[in-house]
Amino acid sequence: MCCFIKYINVILPISVQNLFTYRITEAEASFLKKGMRVAVPFGKSKIYTALVEEIHETAPTKYEVKDIFQILDEEPIVTEKQLLFWKWIAEYYMCTLGEVFRTAVPTAFILESETIVFKNHSFTEESMLNDNEFLVFEALTNASQLTIQEISKIISKKNCLPIIKSLLKKEAIKVKEEIFEQYKPKLVKYVRLSEKWESNEKLGELLDSLNQRAHKQREIVLTFFQLKTSGKPITAKTLQEKSGTSSAILKTLVDKGVFEIYHIQTDRVSFQPEEKEKIKELTEAQAEAFEKIVDSYKEKDITLFQGVTSSGKTEVYAKLIQRVIDAGKQVLYLVPEIALTTQLIERLQLYFGDQMTVFHSKYSVNERVEAWNHVLNKTEKSKLVIGVRNAVFLPYDNLGLIIIDESHESSYKQSLKAPYFHGRDAGIVLAKLFHAKTLLGSATPSLESSYNVEQQKYGFVPLTTRYQNILLPEIELIDIKEKYRKKRMNGHFSDRLLKMMEEALEEKEQIIIFQNRRGYAPILECKTCGNIPNCPNCDVSLTFHKHRKELRCHYCNYVQAVPHNCVACGSRELDTKGFGTEQIEMELEKLFPNHKIGRMDSDTTRKKYGFHTIISKFKAQEIDILVGTQMLVKGLDFDNVTLVGVLNADTMLNFPDFRAHEKSFQLLTQVAGRSGRFKKRGKVAIQTFNPYHQILQQVSTNAYNLMYKEQLHERWIFKYPPFYRVIKLTFKHRDYQKVEAGANWFAQGLRNGFQENVLGPTIPPISRVRNEYIRTIIVKIPPKQGIKGTKKYIQKMKNTFQAVAEFRPIKFIIDVDAY
Repeated sequence: MCCFIKYINVILPISVQNLFTYRITEAEASFLKKGMRVAVPFGKSKIYTALVEEIHETAPTKYEVKDIFQILDEEPIVTEKQLLFWKWIAEYYMCTLGEVFRTAVPTAFILESETIVFKNHSFTEESMLNDNEFLVFEALTNASQLTIQEISKIISKKNCLPIIKSLLKKEAIKVKEEIFEQYKPKLVKYVRLSEKWESNEKLGELLDSLNQRAHKQREIVLTFFQLKTSGKPITAKTLQEKSGTSSAILKTLVDKGVFEIYHIQTDRVSFQPEEKEKIKELTEAQAEAFEKIVDSYKEKDITLFQGVTSSGKTEVYAKLIQRVIDAGKQVLYLVPEIALTTQLIERLQLYFGDQMTVFHSKYSVNERVEAWNHVLNKTEKSKLVIGVRNAVFLPYDNLGLIIIDESHESSYKQSLKAPYFHGRDAGIVLAKLFHAKTLLGSATPSLESSYNVEQQKYGFVPLTTRYQNILLPEIELIDIKEKYRKKRMNGHFSDRLLKMMEEALEEKEQIIIFQNRRGYAPILECKTCGNIPNCPNCDVSLTFHKHRKELRCHYCNYVQAVPHNCVACGSRELDTKGFGTEQIEMELEKLFPNHKIGRMDSDTTRKKYGFHTIISKFKAQEIDILVGTQMLVKGLDFDNVTLVGVLNADTMLNFPDFRAHEKSFQLLTQVAGRSGRFKKRGKVAIQTFNPYHQILQQVSTNAYNLMYKEQLHERWIFKYPPFYRVIKLTFKHRDYQKVEAGANWFAQGLRNGFQENVLGPTIPPISRVRNEYIRTIIVKIPPKQGIKGTKKYIQKMKNTFQAVAEFRPIKFIIDVDAY
């Protein structure tokens, strides 16, 4: 009798193009569903967490099929709609499903195997072992098993694999792979009275038995009955705190059978407000915008909502969220920066606290798993999800609206690892899968979004008045070239900016100073010979961090102590060039010694609640002047800020990027929008060497439409988005000659297909990072050229490229819509 055999195709969390097939039994086949996790053997000994993509009866022909190791879920953790979305991401952004899987799910879901080392008890030739091998063998005599990490600590070596290999060869040890569950639910310890003491007679007997010698036990029992009157479960922690006793006393009563301990699983993050508030009444302008958005959804699925800074877009969003939740659907609210979620949560939890889940990378792995489970299990808390770009990957069931706030922001683009997706574009596709609506909110929309409005692909709703009709800030351009000539600069501050700051501080108002570079100074230079310390791994100078007394590379995190002498000539004359937020903070402390100065950049917000702490202090007016990078200026709302200073606007304008002017306009307008948001018209001082630059003039008059028309004209002339699509190819390798040859070979192949629409290979401004040389090629796709055909050609070229033995070691990155 033939035995019943079925197979599953699985997605492995690694960068392999194909799905892999494994064998399952009849019992496993009846239990398994799409979207469940299974542990599977892959390679010689590794075990991976894989995701079931399909169950079928076709055996693979190219390789010997293996059995799965074990089933890890009772129910699917990924929905069918999610898998469809993942496939779109993989296809559109030219990456593998495995890369999407690894990015999409919390790392706790991707269980990794751990090598466990056992002693071989039949081995007796200890004299064959060297010192390190004997240390490991002896440790295994005392412990039944050890992990690779534990062995590394025993022999004080990071790489202990040669020793493991040697011990295996001598047959002194055995190894096997085990998988470990990473997620642990949070269990809160509760206390209840044992059944036998619940009657009134027994209670008296209990108190009598706790005589004067056990007065602390008596106290804890009496406190328990006081707390019991509230009718709520009593936690062990509360009982100990209220009774002023220790856990040892409680344990004694548990051992005596007076109390019983039980546990309840609870969320690590909760947004339960003390009292829910009603959504504020909209102003006339906001109410009109709300109605127009609702009307636009009758014809269009996507609407661009262009509201000037401080126009109260968030209140309009809140009204739309309530409308969608009342209709029984979910809302996804995307923001570009984690800093923005901090203030947004404070505002929205008053309206939707018990219906809200937050998902971003500053949360721990366990907190992200809980957020995922809320959405997967369709709990009350999953009605509104707030998150950064990765929140698009959560297992939604019934999306009705996706709000993409500050939709112009480049932070929505994933730039560090595949998939190199854009959160805004992915959000639009996700909404389409659910037949949901999308709202793109921005004061300064991207050219692509405004162009889509012009082409009537998107609806459009403007909101041109600020909340409470406060005027837009007064913007002043300060010519620092002239100020330096006339010696009217104090450090990096012009006399005009300092005067404006003094006036604001006299009025007890707050100030934001914007400098888009962290650290003390980007360059430390020898005055004698001009030598500049560079990173040994990257082609960049090391950034000087004065507080930590270190030179740090912001690309590979290489760190070295600040030298006392020049390494080239021995001179002690070392000077800094340029400036970052740390130097500005120190200058301000000298200029305004009686005022509190704060700093907000990626150095000061590394800790989990770093953003929250700084924003809360500034909002509570414990900080008078806040220095920050661009994370400070994206949509944050501070009532008492009346002055914003930009120390050098020129660095942004001169960046080598076709979007430099558009980005500069957006960033400077957003910076300016932090000023004068509550009662009084704000002021903005922009220091520049070129106050007559067209972009700075357009920022000073808030001329978005003029900027849009000029930039659109330039994009058409030079064949850039939104008219042409762009795919960027990056090649990386430690061998300069190899990467040069590989990139040239690939570029020639592309030119055969796309002629003049191939740019490169070029050397990027930073041509070596982490000891890898970099070359880039840009492929432009004309309006009439099919993007699918172009991608197919590039993929075919990539397969041929990787089939050449000489080029195979070169890292190859494809970035679709690289802007």
